[in-house]
Amino acid sequence: MSWSARQYVAFEDERTRPVRDLVAAIPNEIVRTAVDIGCGPGNSTEVLMSRFPGASITGLDSSDDMVDAARKRLPDVQFDVADITAWNDAGPYDVILANAVLQWVPDHATLFPALVQKLSEGGTLAVQMPDNLEEPAHRLMRETAANGPWAAKLATASNARSARATARWYYELLKPHCSRVDVWLTVYHHPLAGGANAIVEWFKGSGLRPFIQPLDDAERTAYLARYEAEIAKAYPALPDGSVLLPFPRLFVVATR
Repeated sequence: MSWSARQYVAFEDERTRPVRDLVAAIPNEIVRTAVDIGCGPGNSTEVLMSRFPGASITGLDSSDDMVDAARKRLPDVQFDVADITAWNDAGPYDVILANAVLQWVPDHATLFPALVQKLSEGGTLAVQMPDNLEEPAHRLMRETAANGPWAAKLATASNARSARATARWYYELLKPHCSRVDVWLTVYHHPLAGGANAIVEWFKGSGLRPFIQPLDDAERTAYLARYEAEIAKAYPALPDGSVLLPFPRLFVVATR
């Protein structure tokens, strides 16, 4: 799947708010080395730099477009194109930040302990992941995919994201490897101008990608039109025409 930095940053303020909350919860005061895995266009890296201005910070992402955008935004930071599943840098890092990325990476039972092993003693893994697969916006993606002429093309689209696990599951996974594990769930409510179309535009930069990228132009237009009609029913517009998008996110801050 390809990523579009321009589409992603269309809602940059809303997308950056959770990483500000995540980075603020990192308990470390002294950070010498940090890495932002799944750095996207660099907005999360910028938050990390603001919190730890003296640290040596690098970033990586699997998308060339995202890394290009991050390099333009923060030209003094080293950004590399890399797949997290093949990332073999042993560290050690005082902070590993993974904001809104690990939901796209499989096998968390293996991945999360492996990331902890890349931490220095007392280092922290800070993770934020959308916890919204059962929200109407995602349920309607799957239903629209299954009930159209594109059903065969999109039969496996929902497999792009890892299966949803509970906060307890992550706590139990990480506690044997860490001195401290904090997990919590926050539901953000984002007011978006533009009604149902704004929700569609939001998810075109993230969750909709596996559903629309396999389609040709005509199919994509038809899919999005049908999806938007259902979104309008599920998220009624407010009197001013805007819409309120509830967005649950799971946070994990684990210190080795």
